[in-house]
Amino acid sequence: MHGILYGVNNIFNLYFFLIILRIFLSWIPSIRWENQPWKVIREITDIYLDIFRRFIPPLGGLDFSPIVALIVLQIIQHIVIYLLAGLVV
Repeated sequence: MHGILYGVNNIFNLYFFLIILRIFLSWIPSIRWENQPWKVIREITDIYLDIFRRFIPPLGGLDFSPIVALIVLQIIQHIVIYLLAGLVV
């Protein structure tokens, strides 16, 4: 059961990293999002980020929705890990 807990935690951490990577890549104007591997990164992360973009409009040309999305992802991660850890005991 500890392996499942470790695996789930790593999946959350990987997704967190992909969102951070997506944020940094968005600052590079020469990125061609239709090319691989950028297309996959965009598709995987935008599924989640678009949820927050619907509710949080850009302010002054800056998109703050990824910050909120990362905070919510961390909260969900802690809740899931806590619940799974309760099953281990």
